[in-house]
This record gives sequence, structure tokens and C-alpha cells, in this order.
Amino acid sequence: MTTEAAEDKDDRTYEIGFRITAVITFIAAWIYCIVTYGFLLGVGLGWLPAIITAIVAGALWPLLGLIALLGLGFLLLALMH
Repeated sequence: MTTEAAEDKDDRTYEIGFRITAVITFIAAWIYCIVTYGFLLGVGLGWLPAIITAIVAGALWPLLGLIALLGLGFLLLALMH
């Protein structure tokens, strides 16, 4: 595999992870806004903080994935003892 092909694969992997993380985070943040601020404000204005949160979380998805794996490891370690 050439260096360009490896970089393209890495870029594609990052893009897919970005999109999956951003969509899940957007939906979760929008639901949080609806629950917290009520239906009218949550639906009407909640999309704005939800999209900002989704973009930030999407950009940081490798770090979030690492934190999730570490948390899962600690949880499993705690359950074993």
C-alpha cells in the first residue's frame, strides 16, 4: 500500500467517525435541550447548541473513543474484583 492510499484510508476513517459521532451527539444534545428547556425553546432554539456540541464532539471523536475504552476497561476491572 502506498503512502497516499494509507493517508486516504485514514482520512476516510476519520470522516466516518466524525459523522457517526456528530449525528449521535446532535440527537442526544437536542433531546437534552428539549427536556431541559421545554418543548418550545428546546425544539426552536435547541438545535443551535446541539450542532455546536456535535461539531466539537465529532472533531474530537478519537479522543472520546479512547476515553470510552478506558472507562470500559476500568468498569470491567472493577467488576472482576
